[in-house]
Amino acid sequence: MHKGEISFPGGAYEKEDATLLDTALRESAEEIGLSPEDVELLGEMDDIQTIGSNFVISPFVGIIPWPYKFRLGPWEVDSIIEVPILALLDTSCRSQERETRRGQVINSYSYYYQNDVIWGASARILYQFLDIYNRAMGGK
Repeated sequence: MHKGEISFPGGAYEKEDATLLDTALRESAEEIGLSPEDVELLGEMDDIQTIGSNFVISPFVGIIPWPYKFRLGPWEVDSIIEVPILALLDTSCRSQERETRRGQVINSYSYYYQNDVIWGASARILYQFLDIYNRAMGGK
């Protein structure tokens, strides 16, 4: 994502990355010390485009051992927010707004957990993930 924002680990594709998955794993290792060998890939979600900068994000979902000893890249990450899926599924922690940007109506979401707010493209990625999760678990 962009400097100063709440985001998932990630960054720009570089020529040494064979695939976008390689980019995601490299960036996760650099930013939060997540070893690629510790990730069990579940799949890739739909691309999300950022509203302000038109940056395209290609999110991947995986499972890692828990608890995990993350190591923050001091030049890249200030802190990690850990939120249980059940907390995100509680609709009282989510707000939704519709806004028009450049003539296009966009759903904007925010998730509130303890003292943190997850918003912007990260919240839209979470919304998509939670929809997939709900359907997989037999929900709506």
